[in-house]
Order: sequence, then C-alpha cells, then structure tokens
Amino acid sequence: MNSPAQKVGEVLSLIYSVVKWFALALVAGVLVGATAALFLKLLESGRREVLARPSTLRYLLLPLGLWASALLVAKLAPEAKGHGTEKVIEAVHKRSGRIALSVIPVKLVATLITLSVGGSAGKEGPCAQIGAGITSALASLLRFGDEDRKKLVICGISAGFAAIFGTPVAGAIFGIEVLFIGQMFYDVMLPSFVSGIAAYHTATLLGITYPDELLRAVPDLSGGYLLWGLAAGCFFGLVALAHIEILGLTERFFERLRLRGWQKPLLGGALLLGATALFGPRYLGLGTETIESALRGEAVPHGAFALKSLLTGITLSCGGSGGIVTPTLFVGAAAGSFFSSLSGLDPLFCAAVGLPAVLAGAANTPVAATIMAMELFGARLAPFAALACIVAFVISGHRSVYPSQILARPKSKILLVDKACPVDESSLRRRTSDLLLVRLWYYGKRLILRTKRPSR
Repeated sequence: MNSPAQKVGEVLSLIYSVVKWFALALVAGVLVGATAALFLKLLESGRREVLARPSTLRYLLLPLGLWASALLVAKLAPEAKGHGTEKVIEAVHKRSGRIALSVIPVKLVATLITLSVGGSAGKEGPCAQIGAGITSALASLLRFGDEDRKKLVICGISAGFAAIFGTPVAGAIFGIEVLFIGQMFYDVMLPSFVSGIAAYHTATLLGITYPDELLRAVPDLSGGYLLWGLAAGCFFGLVALAHIEILGLTERFFERLRLRGWQKPLLGGALLLGATALFGPRYLGLGTETIESALRGEAVPHGAFALKSLLTGITLSCGGSGGIVTPTLFVGAAAGSFFSSLSGLDPLFCAAVGLPAVLAGAANTPVAATIMAMELFGARLAPFAALACIVAFVISGHRSVYPSQILARPKSKILLVDKACPVDESSLRRRTSDLLLVRLWYYGKRLILRTKRPSR
C-alpha cells in the first residue's frame, strides 16, 4: 500500500503533467489555428482569382496547376506528397512523429495550387500535416523525447481538423482515434481537446466562420427508424468500402504507368477535364456546393458519390496535393441523397446521416464521426448518426483511406486478423467455429446421425 507521502507525490506529479500539457497544447492550438486561418483565407482568395478568369483559361489551368504542385513537392519536400493525414500517421508510427520543417510551406503552397485550379481534394489533410509539422518543430525546439513528440504531433492533427471544420470536440477525438483501429490513447485526450478548442477559437478570432446548426428537424426515434438506421449503416459501409477501393485502384493505376514524373499530372488533369466535359464541374474542387445542396434536401445525381471518389483518386494519384476527408464528406452526403431515393426517407436527414457514416467507415473513426454529426447538425441526430456510423465502421472491413493505420483489434471476433501491423499489410481469415451457419450445420448433422443410429 502506498504511503501518504507517495499519494501526495502522485497527485503533484499528475497536476504537473496536466499543467504542462495544457500549456503546450494551448500554444500548439493557437499556432495551428492561425496557420489554418491563413490557409483558408489564401484558398478563398486563390479560388476567387481562378473563377474570375475566362472558362477556357480556367480549365487549362487545371493540368498546369497539378503539374506545378507535383513538381514543387518532388523537388522541395517529397514527404509532402499525397494526402496529409496519411503522411502524419506514417510519421507517428515509423519516425516517432518527426516531420521535416520544409513540409509546412511546401504543403501549404502545393495544396493551394491544387485546390485553387479545381483539383478534387480536401483541405483538412494539408492542415493536419502542417499542424503536425509545426508541433514536431516545437518538440525539436524543446528537445522532447519520442513519446512526448508523438503526443504533441497528435495535438497538431486535432487542431488542424478542428480549425478546418469548426468541430473542436470531433477534431480532438479524430486525432487520437485515427492512428489505430480499435484502440484509443486516453493520455493524449487532454492535450488533444485543448489544442482542438484553442485552434477553433483562434481561427474564429481571425475571421473564419462556420455554418450554424444545419439540421432543423429530426424524425422521432422509433423501432422503424432504428431498422432504417441499421439498413443505412450497411449501405454507407458499402459506399465507404467502394470509396476506399476506388482510391486504391487509381493510385495503383498511376504507379504502373510508365510515364515520367511530369507527365502524370498532365494526364491526370486531362482526365479531370474529360470528366468535367461529360458530367459538369460539380465534382472538381472541394465540392462544398454539392454537400450544401444535399444538406438542403435538394436532388443530387445518383452516381455523384462514385464520380467524386474517382476524381479524387485521380487528383491525388497523379501528383495533386490535398486531403481526403472533405471528398469523403461529399461522398457521404451524395450517398445519403441516393439512399433517400431508395428508402423514401427525408433526403436532408439521409444526407446528414450519410456524411458522418461514410467518414466513419472509410477512416475507421466512428466516435469522431458521430461527434462531428452532433457538432454540425445538433445533438438530436446523435442516436441515428451513432448507429449508422458504428454499422458502417464494421461493414467497411479492415481497410482504410489511411493505409498506415495500425490494426490493434479486429472489428469482429468472427475474423482472425494480423494485429499490430498497418491495415494494408494485414491478412485475415474467417474463424469458422464462430460462423452461425457452420455451427448450425455441424450440430444438425450430429443430431441426424444420432437419430439414425440403430437402437440396441
């Protein structure tokens, strides 16, 4: 049994830890929030400048912008390639959170170019990577060890997510949930919350605005709607799975092309222009107009979610720079609109449920996605969003838009999976003894054999 002196020492040590990480996370949140605000303002300005150009010139800028973005990353900071959150997860697991300082300006400029000219990508990944780069530099300045560096880098992820979407609590949980499948680290929760809240308020003080509560009416919670929630979760889980596979297919397609580095972004830009000529410009850029349209209950083309996945995969695989969460939210909202046409439910409600559910399935972050739904649409949506997010998370399987996520626990004991390895390297097998049909067949066969046994 601990002595009174040891108990007092324990409490004082914990108080010191709380004060230390509160201060560090506060500084990190302010720095990342200010950087995110700068990024968002520059992005708005860049997009406005491009849209002011004649349509012919505007579309010609797309392949040229992708080429410039790819060249900038390849020459100055190869670590900044692809979508940012994945690179941060990889850095945490493989390099104890060490991120080169050069990543910050290169990622900022490359993403601004990609999104301004109309590349289909998101804005949260770059902010997460920039935030992680800032906190990694802060950890180096303070001569932190590996564990403290990781904690501070996770704060950078949380702060970047919170400042971009205006969801401080979801941002805090996302930062600690996205690293592992089936495991969260509670010792990082306090600094993640502080950095997320600080980044959110810093961004608002610098003039960044976020939409008010978007959903005004929620159906009464009943058994019927619970069944629809279960069906919706299964549907959105399959959509998330398709989203992951499409992104992976496009990445492998561009990797296998025997083209020089500068040729791939030009090809990608040409493919994006061809898709725009066929289907219109709604699938370029962030796609926030389509998300808002779906959340107003307006009709969205039925194949919109698949096309957005494809164009996002092309943009990121050919050399464009950006994030993956905003396109995933587009996919979720559009899939919700499509599910509404199948089920007859309110399209606004279905889009509001689909938006976080597809994120939960694709990124393996059901808790963060549920909280995000509550922060965006109000607490009344929580029961429906939670059910759909958890089911979608399970249905999407052991796959992810972030291949460097570590698989800590399988999503179901019906499967045997390789644990403690990146999700894209794990193999799985069915645990046949847990399959209901197999067990019924086994016991049924034994019963039949027993009844056929001749009596003595």
